[in-house]
Amino acid sequence: MSLFGDGLEKAVQKAFTRPAPKNAGPQMRYLVKQLGGTKPVAQMLRVSQRTVERYVKDQIKKPRADLAARLEREVKKRWQPQIRAKARAKAASTGGIVIDARARMGYDAPIGSTDESRIRHLTVALPPVYAARLFDAQEAGATDTQLQEIAAEGLKEIYFQDGGRRAGSLDEVRFTDIEHLEFDL
Repeated sequence: MSLFGDGLEKAVQKAFTRPAPKNAGPQMRYLVKQLGGTKPVAQMLRVSQRTVERYVKDQIKKPRADLAARLEREVKKRWQPQIRAKARAKAASTGGIVIDARARMGYDAPIGSTDESRIRHLTVALPPVYAARLFDAQEAGATDTQLQEIAAEGLKEIYFQDGGRRAGSLDEVRFTDIEHLEFDL
């Protein structure tokens, strides 16, 4: 499970104007339409082509738990691509992204300093530059660690250094032991 990648994906999915199909039959029909046939859907979901055809015709209604999870993930990944692109573009150009995190954050600072690394719960609006960097890195296949570093840079600049007004001499912010992470556009 990718904590940052999944979090960014959930934030974008909040912009959907219609809910994705919930049942197996409509989900299969949607994937067949998107991929242009039952064979590519069967290969993607790791089931037989005949199984896909039976779901499309509503001969099977309840998939196994693992197939249901794969099916839902693949549908949501492809659902409303234009709405998804608009939400990302808006966040990257004008809106920015809000990060809500409970994690160990801070600098290597003297014990007792306010910037010392400790568990904090922060809700910080990152500017569009960081939203663009996060989405571009996610699109390029960045790891969770790389996405975490970008978020840490944004927290450093906006929260700890307050846009350059304080803590200018401190270098790298620590952002570890994540207990909760949520993004919002």
